[in-house]
Amino acid sequence: MKAIRIPGGLSFRAEPRAMAVVGGLAVLALAAGVVLIGTGDFTIPPADVISSLLGSGSPAQDFIINELRLPRVLVALLVGASLGISGALFQSISRNPLGSPDVIGFGQGSSVGALVVIVFLHGGTVAVSLGALVGGLATGVAVYLLAWKKGVHGYRLVLVGIGAAAMLTACIHYLLTKSTLVDATRAMVWLTGSLDGRDWAQVWPLLVLFVVLLPLVLVYGRPLRMLEMGDDAAYALGVPVQRTRTVLMLCAVLLNASATAAAGPISFVALTAPQLARRLTRATGPNILASACMGAALLVVADWGAQRLFGESTLPVGVLTGMVGGVYLLWLLVTERRAGRI
Repeated sequence: MKAIRIPGGLSFRAEPRAMAVVGGLAVLALAAGVVLIGTGDFTIPPADVISSLLGSGSPAQDFIINELRLPRVLVALLVGASLGISGALFQSISRNPLGSPDVIGFGQGSSVGALVVIVFLHGGTVAVSLGALVGGLATGVAVYLLAWKKGVHGYRLVLVGIGAAAMLTACIHYLLTKSTLVDATRAMVWLTGSLDGRDWAQVWPLLVLFVVLLPLVLVYGRPLRMLEMGDDAAYALGVPVQRTRTVLMLCAVLLNASATAAAGPISFVALTAPQLARRLTRATGPNILASACMGAALLVVADWGAQRLFGESTLPVGVLTGMVGGVYLLWLLVTERRAGRI
């Protein structure tokens, strides 16, 4: 670890291994994105994809790449990065590797909001996205208030969130029973989590929210690192604990809800990305940038796998992340049990 000073008397600490991991994961995510853009019924070599992105492609390639495939890949990158950051924040705040938004109810809350719009209001794509965003935010507020007892602490947040997830899952099943066949089919497609048909209308809201929230999260990175030592230690070091926790939870909920609104509830990316990033960097703290790059790389690679690994059958990306993430969750539970933490 070394300190880097910049003009104006400011400085920050940099860990060479962590910086190398972030750079490597960013390159992997972008390279996988280029490969994914070239994947489809009309295959385009990576060199031609890059030429088209730089403005030197043929008209036919420009249309396929810039209008049909690039928005999908950008949504995958932004959704994966948002889920990675959200998972890193929740796991750091709760000081628990199971403190992921899709485990403690926030993903289910977004799903309930979306299904209410689909089943009762018969809303379009924009309305469903807004419903998912509102549902995620409402769940975040409810879990925060229910977990509050002279502050919000790790295992209490996880336990309340797991209870909320169970109740919200029951609400999802109830809403499906009240829907028509057409609405139930549409709801099931949305609940699977998919990047099919994503266009620029999903890219811009995600990008704006991500650009606004990422700097705020990075500014709170140092206080968050201190929170991992416990509230008493953080208080002693001058950290405004509850304000820091509230701001970061709000950022995490917004990132998770916006990702769910754009692509549906894609499982386990928020759970696995921060843990894999931490194992690669071997650094303490939330590893915000590493988690973002890991989440982006995981989702883009998973989308490529969902399109290419099952023959002519194309799976929604949420199916593949669910299968792989379920295996990871079992491994994590066994590891935590052996370590005596659960």
